[in-house]
Parts: sequence; structure tokens; C-alpha cells
Amino acid sequence: MKRLKQFTQWMKGHIHLYLIGMVLLFALQYMRSLTPLFLQHIVDTVFGDKPSALPGIIVNLIDAATMQTELLFVALFSVGFTFIRLSFVFVQHMIFANFTEKTAYQIRNALYTHLQNLPFSFHSKADTGDLIQRTSNDVETYRRFVGEQLVTVLRLLALTTFAILQMFLMNRTMTAISLITAPIIFFSAFIYFIKVKSLFKSVEEAEGKMTNTVQENVQGNRVVKAFGNEIHEIEKFDDHSQDFLNKNMVLTKLMALFWALTDTLIFGQYALTASFGIYFVVQGRMESGQFLAFLALLGMVVWPLRQLGRVIGDFGKTTVALDRIDEIMEVPSEHENDSALTPEINGHVTFSNVSFHFDDTTDNLLKNVSFDVPRGETVAIIGKTGSGKSTLMNLLVRMLENQEGSIEFDGVDIKHINKKWLRRNVGIILQEPFLYSKTVYDNIAIMNPQANENQITNAAAIASVHEDIVHFEEGYKTKVGEKGVTLSGGQKQRLAIARMLLDDKPILVFDDSLSAVDTKTDIQIRRALTHYWENTTVFIITHRITTAMEADQIIVLDQGEIVAKGTHDTLMQTNAFYASLYNKQTDLKATLDEEA
Repeated sequence: MKRLKQFTQWMKGHIHLYLIGMVLLFALQYMRSLTPLFLQHIVDTVFGDKPSALPGIIVNLIDAATMQTELLFVALFSVGFTFIRLSFVFVQHMIFANFTEKTAYQIRNALYTHLQNLPFSFHSKADTGDLIQRTSNDVETYRRFVGEQLVTVLRLLALTTFAILQMFLMNRTMTAISLITAPIIFFSAFIYFIKVKSLFKSVEEAEGKMTNTVQENVQGNRVVKAFGNEIHEIEKFDDHSQDFLNKNMVLTKLMALFWALTDTLIFGQYALTASFGIYFVVQGRMESGQFLAFLALLGMVVWPLRQLGRVIGDFGKTTVALDRIDEIMEVPSEHENDSALTPEINGHVTFSNVSFHFDDTTDNLLKNVSFDVPRGETVAIIGKTGSGKSTLMNLLVRMLENQEGSIEFDGVDIKHINKKWLRRNVGIILQEPFLYSKTVYDNIAIMNPQANENQITNAAAIASVHEDIVHFEEGYKTKVGEKGVTLSGGQKQRLAIARMLLDDKPILVFDDSLSAVDTKTDIQIRRALTHYWENTTVFIITHRITTAMEADQIIVLDQGEIVAKGTHDTLMQTNAFYASLYNKQTDLKATLDEEA
């Protein structure tokens, strides 16, 4: 029942198409099982005086006064019968194709939508290559099985059932002889399925590792070349490829063994049936036409059994694919049981005794963090690497959830605010912003597709990237490549700032997003933004003291705790930790300037 639900859950909304296709399929297989009976009718009835195995309604239609006329009627009826069958085949294929494509469309969209709604913790641990394989290869495996192999199973079952029925009506003894090997084939197919399923799972996992290696290497190609690490990457891929090959070879050997066994049984069954059939004809216990029809009908029974191996193999592969898809679909959406509250957010942010730790540890990364930021203020958060700065901002947009304390926007705990609404009101500019493989213009306009050219260029000018863009070979029409690979780190960061300028948000977060620009450009951008975002609450995460100096308040984090708060002048006088950071950076800058 679990497997049945797993296979049919994606068919909802289109099952009527499948039922119509099934009716046509069964009609087709019944018509096909009648085809050998025309041969029996000609040999035993037209040329002899024995009863026809054809249904009475067909016998009446082709009955004639003379042998020649009846043969003509049989020929004409066979041609018409074949034409009807072909028409049914065409309609059936169209219906099943329509059904499978709609089902695949439904599962792809459901899977992709669910991936979009999964929490940050899931994506931070997932392998991109594996997710790509699940949303493409595994979905295609299911689509192909439902659209082709499952139809084949139903067609084979229908054809086998009708063929056995026709054989039984003609000669019960010969029917029993013709089906001697069927239980053996079924049993061997069952054993084959048990073995092949576990093998398919290991093959899928090996392919996932190989795909992930390719994906990582393609994305990190510049790093690989910069370190001259091509040989190591080739060897790593070869290891995964060899593992995939080895597991595939085990699977191939098992499949070859099964096919050889079933072929031996099938040909043996043919030989046994033919031997007994000839004997019965000689003894007068069976008519010649019946014997010929029996051999044809036997082919409709045993050859489908041979195909059973391929179908079972594909079924094993499909169950593995569905299990892998279900592993994603069963992860709860981060919007499950989410609040529907969408209050007006103006930008007053309050942290009260906020503590946080990751699920795999009980040690708090943030400890009793408290501060208050009125609307329109700029807050700089500084500290050593690993002090919890970015975690603090992930809590702000509920990418992570704090275990203790509260975070409030304008007096409302953010845990009571709808996540999508919350994030629409908080803009984040990352240290390594993601750029799409589109033009510069398109990447800026993504935040507001309705923005006109003046708005785009004005945003770029405020972000101090307009002058860079106009010197590109194609200006704003320049394609930035995958992830903005053709741009420098500073250009990517400034492009991300320009993009954010097109969307008016009450809260803005710079997550070390000015680290790749020089100090002079940093100051120019921040002063331009101070005027542009006059009423916006701004958080600046930075390692650079010069970036933090002009903030309304500076928060100093160390080992997850706030060790100091205040303005630059106040902290220089009252906090030794901050003063030490400032002196180290200014001394280093002075030393570098002298050496230059």
C-alpha cells in the first residue's frame, strides 16, 4: 500500500486520462489475442469442418457461401481489424503521453517548490550535484516508468490474460503444458527484483557523488587552475567514476544472468509445447489450426514474461528514485505552521537576551545578546572571525531560529511574523553576492523588473559601479557569466548594492559586502547610501574599523558575546579591545603605505 501510494500520489488530477488509456489498452490486447484465431479459422474451419475459435459475432460477419468468398471476407476483415487496432494504438499513445508529461510537470514543480521552501539548515548541508540529480534524473526515471514501463506491465498482463483465456478455450491440456515454466520465471523475477533494488540504490548514490564532483569542479574551475590542481581533480573524478563503473558492472552481470536464464526457460517452453502439440496433432487430439494458433498465443505469454525482467529492473530503479525524491519531500517546509501575521515594519529592531546554538551541539554560539536600534540608525557589528556576526544576521531574517530570548521588529516578536513577509522587509547584501548568467542590466533589474533605464543607471551610480559598467565592451548589455565570473569581487559587491537600491526596504543588512572595495570607494558608497536610505535601519557587518567608524552605534562581538557598545569615539576611550583592533588596523595600513 505504501508503494502504491508512492506511485500514485503524483497522478492526482490526471488519473482520468490514465483510466481512458487503460480501457483502450485492454481493448487492444483483446483484439490482439484474436489475431491468431483467424489462422485457426482458415485452417480448421474454411479448409476443414471444425468449429472456429473466433467469437460468434465475427464468425457470422465473415461467413460466406463459398470458400473463396469466405477467404476474401477473412482477408478484408483482418485488414479492417488491423486498421482499427492501429487507430486505437495511436489514440492510446497520445493519451498516455499527455498523462505522463503532465505528471512529470507536476512532480518537477512540486519538488522545485518544496526545495525553495526548505530551511537554510537543509541547504547548508545538501550537495548541489545530488539535488540536481534528484530533480532531473530521478524525476525522469519516474516519468519514463509510469509512461512506458507501467503501461508495458499492464499491457503484458492484459495480453497474457486474454491469450491464456483463448488457449484454455481451445485445449486445456495444452494450456497447462504451455505454462509449466511460468511459475519458475515469476519466482526468478521476484528474486531478481530483491537483488537489483539494492544495487540500483548503490549505483544511484555513486552517480550522485560523480555528478557532485563534476558540478563542484566546474563551479570552482578558476580555483582549480589557480592552484594547478587539475591532476588531483582528475584523479578524484576517476575514483568516483571507477566506483560508479564497478557497481554498474555488478548490476550488468546480474541482468545478463537473469536474461540468460529466462531465455533458456522460454526456448525450452517453446520446444516442449511444440513437441506435445505435434504429438497431439498426430494422435488426432488436436487440430492443425489449433496447434498453429497455440504457438502464436504462446508467444503472447512467454515473450511478455521475458520482458518482465526489464520491467522489474526499471521498477527497482524507479522505487529507488521515488525514495530519493521522498527524502526531500518529507523534510518539513520552513513555512509549515508559519504565522500569517504581516504587521507594518518600520525598522525599530530590538534584541533581548538572544542565545543560539546549532542542532549538533549544546554550546551557545551567541550568548545573551541584547541591543536596541531605533528606526533609521546605522549599526556596525565588528568582531573576530567566528564571533557570531553573520549568525546574528541570519537570526534577524529567521534563516536560523534563536533558542532563547527574543528579536522584535517594532515591538512584535519576529517568530510571530510570517517569514516571507519578514524577508520582504529586510534586504541583505552578501559578501559574495549571487549573480545570474545574464546581462549587467538584468542583474540589477532583478529586484524590480519594472524599473526603467534611468533608475538602473542611477542605482549603479550611487553604488559607484556605473563608471566601471560604461567601460565594459557592451556596457549594461555585458553578460556577467555564471555567478558573475567575469567581474571582480568589488564589482560584484557594488552590483549587488545597486540591485538592492531598486527595492525600498525598512531594514538593510550589509554582510561584509564592502570588503572587496578600497577604503575610498567604501566611504563614497556609504555616504551616498546614508542620504539615500535616510529612514532605513542599516546593519553593517565588517572587519574594517574605517567602515564602522561613521555608524550611529558600534557593537563589538567576541566569542558570541557583546563586549562593547557605543560610538567610535566612546569606544576608543572606554574599550581596550576595540582600541586594540583600531590600532592594529591603522598600524598595518601605515606600514603598507610606507612600503608602497
